[in-house]
Amino acid sequence: MKIDVTPIDAAGPAALAAHLEANGSAPAFATLHTGCTQDPAPLIEWARARGVALMGGTSCRGALTATGRAAGALFTIDDPGGDYGCALRPFTGPGAAAAEQAGREAVRAAMAAADRPGERPDLVWVYGTPGHEERVLAGIESVVGAETPILGGSAADDDVSGQWWIVAGGEVARAGVAVGVLYPSTRLSVAYQSGYAPTERAGTVTRAEGRRIAEIDGRPAAEVYGAWTGGAVDVSPLREAAVAGGAASGLAPRNILSPSAFWPLGREVSEVAGVPFHLLAHPAEADPAGGLTLFADVGEGERLVQMAGSADGLTARAGRVARLAAEAGDIAASDIAGALLVYCGGCMLSVETRLDDVTEGMRKALPGAPFAGVFTFGEQGPILGAGNRHGNLMISCVVLSRA
Repeated sequence: MKIDVTPIDAAGPAALAAHLEANGSAPAFATLHTGCTQDPAPLIEWARARGVALMGGTSCRGALTATGRAAGALFTIDDPGGDYGCALRPFTGPGAAAAEQAGREAVRAAMAAADRPGERPDLVWVYGTPGHEERVLAGIESVVGAETPILGGSAADDDVSGQWWIVAGGEVARAGVAVGVLYPSTRLSVAYQSGYAPTERAGTVTRAEGRRIAEIDGRPAAEVYGAWTGGAVDVSPLREAAVAGGAASGLAPRNILSPSAFWPLGREVSEVAGVPFHLLAHPAEADPAGGLTLFADVGEGERLVQMAGSADGLTARAGRVARLAAEAGDIAASDIAGALLVYCGGCMLSVETRLDDVTEGMRKALPGAPFAGVFTFGEQGPILGAGNRHGNLMISCVVLSRA
C-alpha cells in the first residue's frame, strides 16, 4: 500500500487535478477535504476519468498535512490488492427517518461500487452534513453491524452559516451523507477520544427534545450550565437591536460556541480499563427560555458531566490519538503508510494560533508518514462496548500499514 497526501494551495483543486492528470495518477481511493469556497469539479472529473473512488467534503478553514495548514488536502490510497468504493445519498426530507435511510442506502451503494456487496468492510469512512448524525450511523450499522468501525466527521464551513458540501461518486450535495468502504490489503487501526477531563459537577436531564435541553435536575439548563462553568460561559440571552420607534423587540439566543469549546458536556457511555469514556456534546446557544441547544442529541434521563479542557490539552491530543491508533493495531512506526485525522472544528478554532503544535505532535506520532487532518462540526467513531457514536469536540484517527 502507498498513501500520498497532497496539500491544496491557493490555486485550488483545478491546479491539483491538472497535476494529477499529467502524472497519470490513478489511486484506488481518495478523500478530498477543502474550504467551502473551493470548487471540487476539476477533481471530480479527474476521478471519473481515472476510475478513482473519490469522496469528502468541506473542512473548517482548510485542512492539515505534515507540512502544516493548507487550503485543503487530497488523501489517496494506491492499493492494487484492496477494494474500495464510495457513494453519496442526499437527504430526501428534513427528518431523522430520511437521514437513516440515506445512511443505509449510501453504504449499500458503496459496497456495490467496491464489488463487495454483502461483505463487511474493514472500515466505513463517513462524511455527512450536520443535523442527524446519530440516525445516519444507525442506518449504516443496520447494514454492516455495530462491530464494524465507522469513522469520520460532519462537513463544516468557516462560520456555521451552512455553506458546507459533501462529494462522492461524482455527486455533490449540501444535505446528505457520503460513505466510503475500505477493504485494504494491509492492516488498519483506529482511535476515537477527547482531550477533556470530567469535573465533579453533574446532573440529570429532566426535559429535552432532540438537541435542545430545557432542564437539568428540574432547573433551566442554561442556568445550571452557567453555574457549572463558574461564569466562564455567559448564558444570558441577548437583547435584540432596537426597532423603529426605539423599542427593543425582545431577547434573542446567545451564541456560546466559542467560550463553550473549553466547557463541553459529557455523557459516560462506557468504561475502558476502569476509566470512564465520556462522549461530548458542544453547547451552541443559550435561549431566552433557559434552554441549551447542542450539536448532538441528548435524551431525558441522561446524566451529564461538566467537562473541562485547555489549549495545551487540545494541541497535544491529536498526536496522542494517532499514536494510540497505531498501538491498538500493533502497527510499528516504520510500517505506517499514512493516516487520516478528524479534529473538531470547534477545537481548531480555539487553538488556531497553535496549529503548528498540533502538526508537530502528529509528525512525532507518525514519523515520516503522510497524513491529512480535517476540521469538522461533529465527529463519529467507535467506542469499545458502546458501538459507533456521534460526538462533538472529539478527535479520531485511522492509521494504515504499508504491509
